Amino acid sequence: MVRAKFKVTSITRNMGSVRVRDENGVEKWEKGEIQTVKLSPVTDGSEENKRFYAASPCGHIELGSVNAEANRQFVLDGEYYIDFTPV
Repeated sequence: MVRAKFKVTSITRNMGSVRVRDENGVEKWEKGEIQTVKLSPVTDGSEENKRFYAASPCGHIELGSVNAEANRQFVLDGEYYIDFTPV
């Protein structure tokens, strides 16, 4: 496993089409919100952040989600550990 530490640099909300199931379990498309979260490696702010920056100094992650509960977990300027585990 490789662990990285990233910071949320932007959160964008857009309207788009999302797949939902109706009361009969039939999938359909309807208008819904899509949130995109962009994260970049931490650079400073603590000694731990400086150590992470020394190991992974560049790059970014962009996540798109239609899951409102998952979207609430991300806070602008919040820091998050990212674990990369082989499958």
